[in-house]
Amino acid sequence: MRYVLDASVAARWFIKDNEHSNADLVLKKLIKEPECFAVPELFTYEILSVLYRHHPDAQLIYKEDINRILHMGILRYPMTDNIYTRAHRFIKTGLTGYDAVYVALAEELEGLWLTFDTKAHNLIANEGLSVNLFESGYNFLNSFQEN
Repeated sequence: MRYVLDASVAARWFIKDNEHSNADLVLKKLIKEPECFAVPELFTYEILSVLYRHHPDAQLIYKEDINRILHMGILRYPMTDNIYTRAHRFIKTGLTGYDAVYVALAEELEGLWLTFDTKAHNLIANEGLSVNLFESGYNFLNSFQEN
């Protein structure tokens, strides 16, 4: 199973007021099994933007932490025609273009999009392609703790 990592999850690792135990579980699994994770190319731009808006040491965090994460074996997926076609379908459900790309990648990889965006998750919950980490169930979190 591949997990598509949303920028909302990574931001919680570095922004004190947004910390969350479920984000910490994702980070622990990412460190142990980076090959189980993927990000679309827009992730890099999105997390950089968030860090510069909310963290006083954004440049250092990006250089030392985000860069390391991006080079430890996580799949960095480019925008393709297939991703665009899939994203278009999700945009029609009300998702933003950014969120639609994350979900399209999850669908492409037969994985799950991990996000803290409750509104976006609810728009596509019936697709079975996303996990709202604010509400994630016991079984899902348990699988992250067992590793």
